Amino acid sequence: MIKVNKKPNILVIGDLMIDEYLWGSCERISPEAPVQIVDIKKETAVLGGAGNVIANLVSLGADVGVMSVIGNDEVGEDLRTMLSKQGVKSFLVEQKGRKTSRKTRLMASHSQVVRYDKESKNPISSESVKALYEKFSEKVDAYDIILLSDYAKGVLRKELIEKVIAYANKKNIKVLVDPKGDDYTKYAGAYLLTPNKKEAEIASKTKIDNEINLKESLLILKKEASLAVSLITLSEHGIAILDNDEVTVKPTVAREVYDVTGAGDTVLASLGFSLSLGSDIYSSVEFANLAAGVVVGKLGSATVTMDEIEEYQASLHKSSIELHIKTRDEIEKISARLKEQNKKVVFTNGCFDILHKGHVSYLNVAKSFGDVLILGLNSDASVKRLKGEDRPINCEDDRAYILSALEFVDYVVIFDEDTPYELIKKVQPNTLVKGADYEGKEVVGSDIADETKLVEFVDGRSTTSTIKKIQKVN
Repeated sequence: MIKVNKKPNILVIGDLMIDEYLWGSCERISPEAPVQIVDIKKETAVLGGAGNVIANLVSLGADVGVMSVIGNDEVGEDLRTMLSKQGVKSFLVEQKGRKTSRKTRLMASHSQVVRYDKESKNPISSESVKALYEKFSEKVDAYDIILLSDYAKGVLRKELIEKVIAYANKKNIKVLVDPKGDDYTKYAGAYLLTPNKKEAEIASKTKIDNEINLKESLLILKKEASLAVSLITLSEHGIAILDNDEVTVKPTVAREVYDVTGAGDTVLASLGFSLSLGSDIYSSVEFANLAAGVVVGKLGSATVTMDEIEEYQASLHKSSIELHIKTRDEIEKISARLKEQNKKVVFTNGCFDILHKGHVSYLNVAKSFGDVLILGLNSDASVKRLKGEDRPINCEDDRAYILSALEFVDYVVIFDEDTPYELIKKVQPNTLVKGADYEGKEVVGSDIADETKLVEFVDGRSTTSTIKKIQKVN
């Protein structure tokens, strides 16, 4: 898993659009023609095209800027508003007479009945190319990486692409491209392209049906576009990378596929996010595979968060123990998302100094009260104040590591106060769990949780008795 050591600044240039959905139900056929009558119940709209790349970057935690050309129309204004709500910095050029893209889908009982588009697909004007490039050369220094999202709607004209890549290379800023068409020479000098198998076959004029042809296609694309890295996405088979004339296929992971819509956008966004953090190409491809694995399990163009990727990785038994140790800010976001998913969150806390059967039994019971168990762990300083200068025996990092390795402990959060009250306020648990020795006493945080449960301890098991036994032996 990649390390997020900063908030990357990423610039997206490409074709923006709005994906609109009209949701309804159908109970009869029109008497005027043999077509369904759909009773519209709800209307939704999301960013589409390059906007879906942006939405993925925002959900991963990047600061995002966008450059594009739109029309001076109502759809363009709606697009500006949607980008602003996402916290995206917009550098948009308006071109008179151009229609901002909007794709409307009529959905009846979750099935698409029809789609109709309103848009301009002709290349943007030379004046718009000039204006866009001026904005680019003025703002590019603020960004760690550049993503070109080409939906063949006319924004990424060849002359614009060539100027952007050339200028970015002078600044040593990587350019990643989700390409379109059969001529990849217009992307010459990019760091990498993200064609899928079908797109690569068309561009390289090579049928990819075995390892030899896969390598041949990768070599052709690398030479044709002068790429630093040549790769091809292979859907459920993963991503193939050409390195030192050898092909490495980073396999994806097994998951039921509901919808591949937008998976290419997620791959571009996650590769850009990872590379902007300084990760190598192989770690970045593995990260992109995980991100794509999450979104294909959702319906429609979808986004992915770091938490979802970590959970997905954990579900595949490939997560490291450290992924279960969270900061306060991280656990606050995770808790909010769990509530949105209608998960029942359980919280407990303690020192858990020398782990023994009593601890394990207690935590196992605590987890049985809900779906997710969050454990607040007293820091070393907190333990000393509560237990004395000779405690803890094990440092907070060791205690957190051991606890997070337990199957029934989902997250561990270290807190420094004498009580976990402030941490409980962030978690807002459904259920608060403490030991049975709190019977008749006020449990810290019980005013926040929906309910409080008390759990019996295992007789004769405690850290204090364990320490005394060790001292007696010595």
